[in-house]
Amino acid sequence: MASFPNFQSTHICRYICEPKVHSLGGRVGESKMKQAIVPRDNFQSTIWGSWEYNPSLSYSSERKLTRSLLAMDDDASSRHLANFHSTVWGHHFLSYTSQLNEITTQEKQEQEELKEKVRNMLMETLDDSTQKLVLIDTIQRLGVAYHFHNEIETSIKNIFDTMMSQLNDDSLYVVALRFRLVRQQGHYMSPDVFEQFMEHGGKFRKTLNNDVQALLSLYEAAHMRVRGEEILEEALTFTTTYLEFMIPISSKPLKAQITEALSYPMRKAIPRLGARKYIDIYENIESHNHLLLKFSKLDFNMLQKQHQRELSDLTSWWKDLDLASKVPYARDKLVEGYAWSLGLYFEPQYSRARKMLVKVFKMLSICDDTYDAYATFDELVLFTDAIQRWDVSAMDSLPPYMRPFYQAILDIFNEIEEELTKEGKSDRVYYGRFEMKKLSRAYFKEAEWLNAGYIPKCDEYIKNAIVSTTFMVLGTTSLIGMEELITKDIFEWITNEPSIVRASSTICRLMDDISDHETDQQRGHVASIIECYMKEYGASKQGAYIKFRKEVKNAWEDINKALLCPIEAPTFVLERILNLARTMDTFFQDEEDGYTNSNSKCKDIITLLLVDSIKI
Repeated sequence: MASFPNFQSTHICRYICEPKVHSLGGRVGESKMKQAIVPRDNFQSTIWGSWEYNPSLSYSSERKLTRSLLAMDDDASSRHLANFHSTVWGHHFLSYTSQLNEITTQEKQEQEELKEKVRNMLMETLDDSTQKLVLIDTIQRLGVAYHFHNEIETSIKNIFDTMMSQLNDDSLYVVALRFRLVRQQGHYMSPDVFEQFMEHGGKFRKTLNNDVQALLSLYEAAHMRVRGEEILEEALTFTTTYLEFMIPISSKPLKAQITEALSYPMRKAIPRLGARKYIDIYENIESHNHLLLKFSKLDFNMLQKQHQRELSDLTSWWKDLDLASKVPYARDKLVEGYAWSLGLYFEPQYSRARKMLVKVFKMLSICDDTYDAYATFDELVLFTDAIQRWDVSAMDSLPPYMRPFYQAILDIFNEIEEELTKEGKSDRVYYGRFEMKKLSRAYFKEAEWLNAGYIPKCDEYIKNAIVSTTFMVLGTTSLIGMEELITKDIFEWITNEPSIVRASSTICRLMDDISDHETDQQRGHVASIIECYMKEYGASKQGAYIKFRKEVKNAWEDINKALLCPIEAPTFVLERILNLARTMDTFFQDEEDGYTNSNSKCKDIITLLLVDSIKI
């Protein structure tokens, strides 16, 4: 598999309500394993994959009732139960509604005063100076750059326009820092600027390994590479080797800085989490700016209070909905879902967007567990049909346990639509529903594969996985509640699965499969990309790991390319897709599913971001 295909989205109507069940080897609901006699090499999607929708072919009431009774008659032995651990946080965040959690007038006043002082620092520092580069970098790392978006954008543009006159006069630290800041802003800067620090054999000079800050700067710059940039590949290898060597012999503050960089390079780090950790690191740097440190601490704590109130509201909503007791097989992870939303956007102006996204996220999580870890094939036929119909009357054919969360899905999108109608933005919701329907079809295709014992080719698997990762739904719904002007063309662009969306989805699917595939196979799960690759190419499991770790790296390089001018969509849209990949990289680091197994690393992240304030 040299590359992943460009999967073009299908129309919303490509499904049929009455499947030709005999093509699966027998009537659905009969002896469950008889369906696996379909020849695997000739298996094709049989229910929604090759038919055009025809309203006249919808189920008769008798047929719906028959299938529903068959579905409900299945015993637990036919279910692929995952036995997820119970909720870590419960109703903990309900307590954050008191007046003690309100942002005080004094805090607001002090924040404004400090913000103006930082703004003055930005304006008074010359753009062509090293001090300006360091100041911008520090502001970004501390998580307060959203206050100075225009000032930073203007400065970086000026730096980019005048940089050619300075390239040969600066140290490796400065050249690498300028390179990263310029590329972060979407401007292309050639990696040839690093040739002055290399030997004739294409290797970086070994004398550079004595400057740890230069190594860190080059290491972070190397993560901005696109495919084919061999200089940056060499830079990453060179810096990683020496930085790992430096850890045990470095001072405590420097050791923390190196360890954090190696674990969470800035390009892949969740901005809010990176800021929280860097505040601690920055405080221990002797030369830190007291004004910047105080402002970043105050800003973090104030924004944390807003996040806590949002999560309190969502916890109350989740408690009242009571889906945790109605679908006990599903992961009960509201707080973890909110932490995901903070990965996409933490800024105060996106409060509504976060709340909308988290509610949809919760429904996606339940749907995922229903398809993967509980429902029988018969039930999934009914549920997929209900999602395609998107009508409350479809509940009549569903098993009782499915009805509450199907109703919740409809209600959530209706509520979002009602709110956006007041602003003339209700057309946005269409695209969320569109992607939900597409997702259910992708989930169902995986259920068909499992039901028939079919292991698809890698290209076929990835084509479906672009959708089944949920990143198409999340990318679309993350925009629905935003205040910015988002045109129909932007939503159409996303639903057509552009390169950055495919790359982000690829990162999600491959990291998920690498971390979970052994556990999933033990409980009877659809084949992962690991099994697909091993079967198609006769490879070992270790060979498959090597292959797809490389594909994850390639996908990151594709994301980097998509973020360089000229760009296909506004930066605030592209950043949501980038942040989806960042969130995945963080929660699934070290090939561990930190969302499903959320009582360790994920719990620590949530504690940092949403529980513990910073002492000022």
